[in-house]
Amino acid sequence: METVEVPEIKMTALERKWAEEAANKPAALEDAYTELGFDPEKLDQAVIDTIPQPTGWRIAILPYRGAEKSKGGIVLAEETQRRTQLGTVCGYVLKVGPLAYADESKFPTGAWCKQGDWIIFGRYAGARIPIDGGEIRLINDDEVLGMVNSPEDILHM
Repeated sequence: METVEVPEIKMTALERKWAEEAANKPAALEDAYTELGFDPEKLDQAVIDTIPQPTGWRIAILPYRGAEKSKGGIVLAEETQRRTQLGTVCGYVLKVGPLAYADESKFPTGAWCKQGDWIIFGRYAGARIPIDGGEIRLINDDEVLGMVNSPEDILHM
């Protein structure tokens, strides 16, 4: 079998600088977003560790932002994605407070959700907390309205 030599691609100083910055960039919330939307598998543990730990019966959720492109292939502006995130009623559970679902008289069947679940919550529920790369919400454990397998299962306006 014959070996083929591939010529070395030379980078400019600026391209080398960009490559170094990309290699040394710390993990960020934005890394978990793809063209198709939020991918929990790409969410680095270091990013989760920077998110505030909910106290008491609160739950930290990441509101669903949606895809970068519409189903028809139109690229959506960043502002449009952010507005969708503000108005969404679906979110990804990042952390659960130590007292969440501990009241057996209020939750006789156990916890309604756990870390890693997609949930539905009230549009104006919780406190909005801006973080680097987006926003999280801290909601009470009884503000969870339901669970979904995927945020794409419900319609987002």
